[in-house]
Amino acid sequence: MVTERLFGAVNGRGVHLVTLTDASGAEVELISLGAAIRAIRVPDRNGAPTDICLGYDTPEEYASQDACLGGTIGRCANRIGGARFAIGGREYRVTPNEGRNTLHGGAVGFHQKLWDHVCGKDFVTFSLTSPDGEEGFPGNLHAAVTYTLRDGTLTIDYRAESDADTVVNLTNHAYFNLAGHGGGPVTDHVLTVRADRYTPSDSGNIPTGELAPVDGTPLDLRTPTVLGDRLDDPFLAASRGFDHNFVLNGGGPWAAELFCPRTGIALEMSTTLEGMQLYTAGWLTERPGKGGVRYAPAHAVCLETQHFPDAVNHENFPSPILRAGAVYREATKYRFFVK
Repeated sequence: MVTERLFGAVNGRGVHLVTLTDASGAEVELISLGAAIRAIRVPDRNGAPTDICLGYDTPEEYASQDACLGGTIGRCANRIGGARFAIGGREYRVTPNEGRNTLHGGAVGFHQKLWDHVCGKDFVTFSLTSPDGEEGFPGNLHAAVTYTLRDGTLTIDYRAESDADTVVNLTNHAYFNLAGHGGGPVTDHVLTVRADRYTPSDSGNIPTGELAPVDGTPLDLRTPTVLGDRLDDPFLAASRGFDHNFVLNGGGPWAAELFCPRTGIALEMSTTLEGMQLYTAGWLTERPGKGGVRYAPAHAVCLETQHFPDAVNHENFPSPILRAGAVYREATKYRFFVK
């Protein structure tokens, strides 16, 4: 079932809230500002509905946030080193917004824009046009994100087309806390990631180009791992916890699993993409969220599926270049259940 209501307004334009519900008891709230996930409610082990996604109560908070809570990230998720890249021998300079680098699309990313939307029986599709030259990226880009909720599984389908060769790397920046969005530190959460390798980065979090084994590092999450056992490791100190891109193994029914022993809620993530940025919110600004709950660092886990960071500047990485006239299609699924 799909319902819709006005959530508020920004700059005189209405922001809509769309709610998807299914027979499993799952409910997902989405807003047209940033094509963002505002809430995900699923039953805990006692059947009580639990909102496991950080978010805000007003459009104004989303418009002023610095954490991309729940938003669709683009035109290029993660980082572009030196805020520059070349396609076909031509260099493009994009907006630097994290030192000398570009993060999550530049000064005004897709998560800060008001998207159009169309609702269906069990889905909503948000669409956006990014004009040629916006934030320095070439090509008129038409992007669409479809959220579908069926049988306790939220599917996010991404699609994009451009009239010129460009860079496209879309993801969702949901902040999960399976104890509830106000559940505090996620140190008791248990995480498994099917990845034998990761992409080491420099001090600016720009990949060196190496694909390194996780063996012998805190990034070896191939067996269920309590996050609190890793977050204080000196290896992770510079990133205040996890803020690393994993090279997903591919194959298998899922790429990552997260579980909270307090509620019994678990999620499995699967994706068509080759990378996943694991972020444990070490840089999250302490501020009130939904219902006045105070969010703080290490209060959430982000599983951001995407092309590798700075992939456009590394020939050995899978390419994020979308050719003119071609169609970008990727998908990520989150299945929610109780263990």
